[in-house]
Amino acid sequence: FAENLYRQACSLGAEFRYEKAEKIQDRGQEKMIVTGRYHYSARTVILATGAKNRHLGVEREEELTGKGVSYCATCDGAFYRGKDVAVAGGGNTALEDAVFLSGFCRKVYVIHRRKDFRGEARLQEALQKKENVQFVLDSQVVSLEGKDRLSAVTVRRNDTKETYRLAAEGLFIAVGQVPDNQAFLEQAELDDYGYIEAGED
Repeated sequence: FAENLYRQACSLGAEFRYEKAEKIQDRGQEKMIVTGRYHYSARTVILATGAKNRHLGVEREEELTGKGVSYCATCDGAFYRGKDVAVAGGGNTALEDAVFLSGFCRKVYVIHRRKDFRGEARLQEALQKKENVQFVLDSQVVSLEGKDRLSAVTVRRNDTKETYRLAAEGLFIAVGQVPDNQAFLEQAELDDYGYIEAGED
């Protein structure tokens, strides 16, 4: 699909340059795009930088990514067949990930920082029927254990501040996405979620 879009754009006269846009300078009627190699001027610039997975921000999260920490259950879940795993999050993606993982993992902990899930009721009901799923509510992951690979997560209850350890070889983080637009914050207004404000006009 992407290849077809690329070919169509080329057939209509688009020229592709593979460079990192570092910043944009607003010069009134003209915008200057600064890359690591060149400067390009244009009357209009479309920012389509996408989004990336939001991280928990706990120590060793980056280090253990790909070694037990994942942001995609459908991509990596099969590696954890017959093992204990945890899902962090409370929206539809987290609940869908937990449903998916419960089909072949021995145990699935669903860790959510609130007392109630934000995800759809049908997904919550489906998980409540699973014998290998345990809800860990009003709690959040505060640390990760494991020498070369994840072996456990430490969870803290929000009300009592009590911490406890859950043995898990996989942690699937599904706490939303964050827009990848930090380089262009001066050029556009952002909404409450950090996305660029865009009107229908």
